[in-house]
Amino acid sequence: MSADVTAVDTPWVQRATHRQWAVDRFGRMLDFVVASAAPGGGFEYLGGDRRPLPGRAPTLLLTARMAHAASLGSVLGLPGSEALLRHALDSLAGPFRDAEHGGWFGTLATDAATDAAAGDGGEGRGRKAAYEHVHVVLAASSALAAGVPGARELLDEALDVVGTRFWVEADGALSESFAADWSDPEPYRGANANMHGVEAFLAAGDALGDDRWHERALRVCERLVDRHAREHGWLLPEHFDERWVEQPDHNVDDPDHPFRPYGATYGHSLEWARLLCALHASPRVETPGWVLDSAAALTRTALSAWGVDGREGLVYTVDWQRRPVSTVRLHWPVCEGIQATAALRALTGDDEWERWYRRLWDHAARFFVAPDGSWVNELDENGDEGFAVWPGRPDVYHGAGAYLAPLLPVWPFMTVAAAEGALTRDQSATHLAGEVGRPVR
Repeated sequence: MSADVTAVDTPWVQRATHRQWAVDRFGRMLDFVVASAAPGGGFEYLGGDRRPLPGRAPTLLLTARMAHAASLGSVLGLPGSEALLRHALDSLAGPFRDAEHGGWFGTLATDAATDAAAGDGGEGRGRKAAYEHVHVVLAASSALAAGVPGARELLDEALDVVGTRFWVEADGALSESFAADWSDPEPYRGANANMHGVEAFLAAGDALGDDRWHERALRVCERLVDRHAREHGWLLPEHFDERWVEQPDHNVDDPDHPFRPYGATYGHSLEWARLLCALHASPRVETPGWVLDSAAALTRTALSAWGVDGREGLVYTVDWQRRPVSTVRLHWPVCEGIQATAALRALTGDDEWERWYRRLWDHAARFFVAPDGSWVNELDENGDEGFAVWPGRPDVYHGAGAYLAPLLPVWPFMTVAAAEGALTRDQSATHLAGEVGRPVR
């Protein structure tokens, strides 16, 4: 693995011009998605022309992620953010909430065809998925850190649902999905839902000052990273049955699936890495040495495949012999790589990670960051905007992390840190984890 050989002096995250550029771009990104707020609740998928895509209902996933991004915008004092945040929270407390059975609906679709098209995570309105519900925890944690009225009640409810319906204490991990009335448990376990569960638990623990959620995050990482990823040379299996037996051929005929693709997903390796860095930095749980070591190993393994098919960037998936399967380029693995390398640089001081941070941003700016503030979600084999995995440009979650997380301490959770003024502190002294931050209670 090698990045460029440019000499490293002052890290970019400590340069005022880079920081100003990132915050400005984050604001432009929020401006782009204002048009996605749906009058009946939630947020719609936008195309590159900022118009909602036909036939796709507002989804729980996009609404929860928008609440998280808008919370960050509100903390930073960006005009329009509070209106976006209020719309998102009202949607979560209103039309998405299942008042009869508890939990939240996956979409606001009212017919089966639209439901199937719009259901993030493959669940739709008819089922309740851990993947989507942990994003409600993330949304409420960010809103609580931003000081929004009603956020604490939403967070308490979301944690109760996740803790009682999805968390399996004996497994130290989350189950996957149920029917709307909590019957019919799905005989599948997924690394993706559990990875986002780790993020949600870290966020909730810092927003509430409750250590047990960081302890649960560590248990999930012990199973999926220290056990399964380590056993596969830092390729992380994504799919399991209900007994947590690996299913290596799952979706072999659907390699471009947006949530459950066949094989190993390097973007998820980078996402796990940045979460492991946050877990390592947290004083809320005693973490063994393998946590930070695994973050570095996952990142090196992913970045060693840069350009593996002869084109710049990271392929979407590889098989278990590390051969490319889906060669589309997606924006979110680049965003996660930016965050992981920034966190590793902050925690280790190793210039290897600074070089990769710069290279990844150069790549993002060249191929994915549009002048209007949006991110091109996908590039096809010709380098043109593609739609094999995702339609349009619906998401701000990964972009928000890429722009802002590197500017903040590795711990506490980013919205908590931003609310405490970490963005305006002298970053030469405060970027390392643990030097700022106290829990919001």
